[in-house]
Amino acid sequence: MKTTLTKTKLDVAFALILSSFFGFGFVQTGLAQTDALPAPHFHHLHLNSTHPEAAIDFYTKQFPSTSKTAFDGAPALKSGNVLILFHKVRTPPALAPQTAIWHFGWHVTDVRANLARYQKDNVKKDNVKLLPLYTSDEGGSVWVSSDTWPGTGGVLGLTKAQIADAKTKGVQPSGGAGFAYLQGPDGAIIEYQGNMPAERFNHVHMYWKDPFCAQIWYAQHLNARAMTPTGKPARTEAACHAERAMDRTWPALEREGMYRAPSAGVAFAVEGSSGGDDVTFNNYIQQSDVPLVSTRGHLADHVGLSVENLDAWIAKLRGEGVTFLSKKPYKVGSQRAFMIEGPSKEAIELMEFRRPHL
Repeated sequence: MKTTLTKTKLDVAFALILSSFFGFGFVQTGLAQTDALPAPHFHHLHLNSTHPEAAIDFYTKQFPSTSKTAFDGAPALKSGNVLILFHKVRTPPALAPQTAIWHFGWHVTDVRANLARYQKDNVKKDNVKLLPLYTSDEGGSVWVSSDTWPGTGGVLGLTKAQIADAKTKGVQPSGGAGFAYLQGPDGAIIEYQGNMPAERFNHVHMYWKDPFCAQIWYAQHLNARAMTPTGKPARTEAACHAERAMDRTWPALEREGMYRAPSAGVAFAVEGSSGGDDVTFNNYIQQSDVPLVSTRGHLADHVGLSVENLDAWIAKLRGEGVTFLSKKPYKVGSQRAFMIEGPSKEAIELMEFRRPHL
């Protein structure tokens, strides 16, 4: 029987042959990986929830640009062209031990208007719990990051020594836009950040065991766009490990402060959105030496990406030795999908759509 291969399948097959002989992945081969397999688009964040309908009602009230929709016959939340999907569970989803997914969040047009609205109307009526940002381990706190000393050197916080120096020099809070947090259904930590041009779901903030190595993993295996600070060279795979910073920083959700270095991130475009509407996987190094656990079964169960050619992606990722969480593709409604594991045990679902799919 004669077999006909498409150009994409030939590209993938050739790359896999090279990989098996020479032991390297797509990026190292110099093949035009982006041409062979376009980068996935961010599709959804999947949450476990005891009451999905109530959760959706909460989000639509706190973020008016969102709306209730349905996906695969189940209630879902729509934020622009991004979905938040829900799986109904009988008992509250796990919040500990820590997984790679820390929190998620929205850009808002006026962070202080949101805060005022939450304080005036929503805290009691909608059971909104605002989360304070501690300004030191002595216990002072603010609701918005810009109401305390500004960070320096591209880091969104100051160490104890830097805080003492800022006090000595009379440095004042910048005020205005900043980031803030509230607690959502099922114990979700939700960031709202402004002042931005439009309200939209914009990020999933992760803890990675090795941020620079993880960034390279996403770029190599999922064609993600690495976010590298201006003026700083990109890390190589041979030199991607970096030790956790010695000093904690503030403001922080935890009174004892948090480690903000090293950090790295990647971005995925959103299908059908205008330029700049990416969803980013922001990141800090994991906060303790306790190993991160799988996201499956926790509040944030997995993230979902959309691809056009699922079979080609399966061949590529299997050839690169990526860990598969599903033995074979499965159906999600009318779509085929499969699940892999990221570098810090985050579950990632790749779902096949023939564009346009919105």
